[in-house]
Amino acid sequence: MDKVKMDKAKIEKAVKDILEAIGDDPGRTDLLETPRRVADMYEEIFSGIGRDPKEELEVILEQKHDEIILLKGIPLYSICEHHLLPFIGKANVAYIPKNGRVTGLSKLARVVDILSRRPQVQERLTTQIADIVMKELQPRGCMVVI
Repeated sequence: MDKVKMDKAKIEKAVKDILEAIGDDPGRTDLLETPRRVADMYEEIFSGIGRDPKEELEVILEQKHDEIILLKGIPLYSICEHHLLPFIGKANVAYIPKNGRVTGLSKLARVVDILSRRPQVQERLTTQIADIVMKELQPRGCMVVI
């Protein structure tokens, strides 16, 4: 899946409109660059839109592990889709491999990052991470705690 191209000009216009709507002057010196800065920020924080996190879960079949694999404290930064306010936290992802299907720990962190970089809610994010791990790695079980 290709990364979605943001319409930064449209975002800049919307930010100017919001500044006017709240009673401020987007032409004020301190606000002149704000629309561009917000558009740049949105491009970064919503960079997970259009990206497929399953592409990150490369399976290393030759591994002979059947003990739990746990990655704790994966930092995540997202935007609540209901109010467009940020939320931050940490994700803990664990799975028990089956048939030698394991992946690198950094791949789990990338899945969390991709899925959190789009408008989200914590509950759906938790489920999405677990669903991707279950589908791609086909483990005996998976647990995600945010």
